[in-house]
This record gives sequence, structure tokens and C-alpha cells, in this order.
Amino acid sequence: MDQYTTQPDKGMRTIVNTRFAVSQGSAAQRIESELRRLIVALELPPGSRLSEQELAERHGVSRQPVREALIGLARTRLVEVQPQRGTVVVKISVKKMMEARFVREAIETAVVRRGCSSFDRQSRQRIEDLLEMQEQAARRDDHAAFQRYDELFHIALAEGAGCPLAWEAIQDIKAHMDRVCQLTLPGPEAMLPLIDQHRAIMAAIDAGDEEAADAAMRRHLTEILRALPRVEAEHPELFSA
Repeated sequence: MDQYTTQPDKGMRTIVNTRFAVSQGSAAQRIESELRRLIVALELPPGSRLSEQELAERHGVSRQPVREALIGLARTRLVEVQPQRGTVVVKISVKKMMEARFVREAIETAVVRRGCSSFDRQSRQRIEDLLEMQEQAARRDDHAAFQRYDELFHIALAEGAGCPLAWEAIQDIKAHMDRVCQLTLPGPEAMLPLIDQHRAIMAAIDAGDEEAADAAMRRHLTEILRALPRVEAEHPELFSA
């Protein structure tokens, strides 16, 4: 039976159908965002099984938006469907992380170069505030807040340089770096140097020095490579062979 037959006319059916689609889409986006956060934070560690039914019950939705959310996560290679096991959170792939870092470096060095010629004044002030809050988070060893301010810094950087789409281009792939970052920042002593690197990037932009800004961003995004051998050795169960 047509679920819209109780509606008085075709126009009303279209409106209801559209609202249903938006509702379903919003639920899928919300669930995907929450699952991504849990996967990146390693609260859903590699190997975790994801049940459509259990997720639907937990979020109070049908299985359809959950299925759409899992498809979105599969598209960014954070989960995969395995025979006899269902949907599983994938292990950390060093290869994918390296590819993500390569793409991110190419985009973000271009961003800071562009920012050297013109940078939005409001974005610059917002960055100053974010760096203060990020330092406070680091000193109280609040890893989640530190990571959030880190992301907001890079978003404001792209916006200040007049190319916010640059951040959107790397938002999905950076998740492969973010999971490793969870393992490389054990305390304030590891987090505080990253804030110094952020300030070095902004000092170069303030000076309009493209070469220095480029070098500062490359140095910042190379930090993860220096820590990688240690975290692989300490957490071999989280990494793919």
C-alpha cells in the first residue's frame, strides 16, 4: 500500500516525502558523525563489530539510516564488511595514513602560502583564541578538547586564507591520521610542542613569508611520522599487517 495515500493531493505527498528523506538523511549523518568520533578516539577499536540492529535501537531509528551511516564510513575506509562477521572497524593502515598525510600536506602548504598574501582579520583573532584554549586543554591533559581545538585551528586557517573548501577536501581522509594521533599524544609534554608549531605557522603568515609558512606546516605534519615506529611497536594489535 502506498504510504502516502492518506495525503489529500500529490503536492502534499511530495512535501511529506521530502521531509521524510531529510529526516532520514539527518539521522544517518548524525549516526555517521558519532561513529566516526568513536572510531577516531579508539573508543571503537579496530576489530569492533557494528550491528545495524543494535545501533538502530541505541539511536532510536530504523535500520535504514544506520545502513547509510555505515556505507559512508566504508567509503572512507574506516569500516568494512567481512564475510561471516558483518561490519567491522578496520585496523589502522600505515599505508592509508601515509597517503592521507601526503594529500593533507599538499593542500595545507598551499593554504598557508595563500594566507601569506591575504588573511582574514577575524579568523586571525579566532586562531589566537583557539591557541590559548588549546594550550589550556594540553596543560590539564584534556586530550579530547586538545584534538577539537586542533581541528578548529586548521579550519580557521583555511577560512582565513579564503579557501574553506580546502579543509572539506581533507576532512574524511584525515581520520586515518587522527587515529594514530590518539596514540602519539600521551600527555602535556607531547601536546604543547604542537601548539608551538601552530604559532610558528601563524608567525610566518603574519610576516607574509611563504617559504617559512610552507616549511612550518611541513614540519608540523611530519610530527606524526617521528612517533609512528614507537606507537606501532607499543600497539601492534591496532595496526594491519
